[in-house]
Amino acid sequence: MFATRSRLWARTAAGGVAVLALAALTACSSGMESAEPAAGDKGPSDGPLTIALIQKQGDQQYFIDEADGAKEAAKADGDVTINVVDVSTDSNKAISEVEAAIAQGVDGIIIVVPDTQIGPQVIQLATDAGIPIMAADDPIVDAKGAAAAFTGFDGTSMGEKVGADAARLYQEAGWAAADTRILSAYKQDQPNCVERVDGAEAAFSEAVPDGPEVIEVGTDNSATDAQDKAGAVITANAGVKHWVVWGCNDENETGVVTALQNSGIAPADIIGVGLGAYLTCKDWNAGQETGNKSALFISGVEVGKAAVTSMVDLLRNGTELPPKTVANTEIVDASNWEEKGVVCT
Repeated sequence: MFATRSRLWARTAAGGVAVLALAALTACSSGMESAEPAAGDKGPSDGPLTIALIQKQGDQQYFIDEADGAKEAAKADGDVTINVVDVSTDSNKAISEVEAAIAQGVDGIIIVVPDTQIGPQVIQLATDAGIPIMAADDPIVDAKGAAAAFTGFDGTSMGEKVGADAARLYQEAGWAAADTRILSAYKQDQPNCVERVDGAEAAFSEAVPDGPEVIEVGTDNSATDAQDKAGAVITANAGVKHWVVWGCNDENETGVVTALQNSGIAPADIIGVGLGAYLTCKDWNAGQETGNKSALFISGVEVGKAAVTSMVDLLRNGTELPPKTVANTEIVDASNWEEKGVVCT
């Protein structure tokens, strides 16, 4: 079936940034340049479609939600199969899974790369095969620096919202910079993580010019590693009374907060602002006193839906992939996380 199926590759033109509210997509203008699509047999398909969704860290709740959203969008078409593959943090496996998807004759590829450095290679593989490819969560570019179509979040904006809320909570607490430290935990070689924590620090510093010292903690983006790595930092700063915590994701923030609380720091002396809300909400759901004070809610479900909807529209109707689809985010806390639709894991 796949060998005879017509391939469709529509050129993704510059201009047009789709903004995804949690229930809708709206187009607006952008000057973003997109990766050159492959030349292939032209023409939309009205038959069965198969789309590969290749994800890093597929065991994390956010990516589980993203896969569920992708499958939900596929059901709306009625004749689309989503092949979900978890490559964990293995870039070589990600490349081999792209090659496998091509060999299987998929109609489109959506990929969350473990490392953006493999972007040129996976784009070239898909381009040579005449298969459309788009990035989710982590933007990628081809060998010439042109960006692939992207669905996900604006990392800097996300970080700014986290930092601004951390600053608000810090000012409300009335803490002094001298006996407070900020712990910023993230995978330090991952560009979107760098964008997030840099955005958080910039927003906090703007609101609190003479704020506390920021201590960076390098992690693999898992809660266990964040908790382990934070332990040594906490021990080395035994005289610190108050702690502000943020990170690349909920795993980092909750891991650090757990380490602080396990070391004897009272929840009242911790301001943790998560990024995701799917883990920070656990303590809220249990009604526990916690250092997890708020979180930026991001919906993996909606990103999965948006990516598949765009890919199916390309394959069915020849509609160009939006160069950049950015999902909305908002701060939630113990008082409103349920009404905002956070799925607590």
